[in-house]
Amino acid sequence: MPYLLNQAADVTSREFEATYKAKYGMLRTEWRVVFHLGRYGSLTAKEICDRARVHKTKVSRAVHALESKKFLSRKTLPDDRRHETLSLTKTGSRVFADLCEQAQLFDAKLMAEFSKSERAMMRKFLIRVAKF
Repeated sequence: MPYLLNQAADVTSREFEATYKAKYGMLRTEWRVVFHLGRYGSLTAKEICDRARVHKTKVSRAVHALESKKFLSRKTLPDDRRHETLSLTKTGSRVFADLCEQAQLFDAKLMAEFSKSERAMMRKFLIRVAKF
């Protein structure tokens, strides 16, 4: 089962990667950072690491790349200058909105072969596995 889940995740992730890479020059971890900031608002890099289950080195590289593309900004926390909150810029928010639309289209295409009940079941099972 872990092998099949990994294969399914890899195939779908690489397919969608073509969209954000071609349009915005983003790598997978950069998209994951944009996704989390767009979905949940300002976060620290550690919070993104924990939510996305990505190593801090990869998130750090992604943050630097996204900052250079003007997709995110940093703000040092006043009570702990070692940490920063990360937020999407206006440009980053537009990119997030566009990619969310693209992701919904991708999802619809991906799930088109499944019945409504199969889609619901798959979603339910994947959520349970992800919480394992």
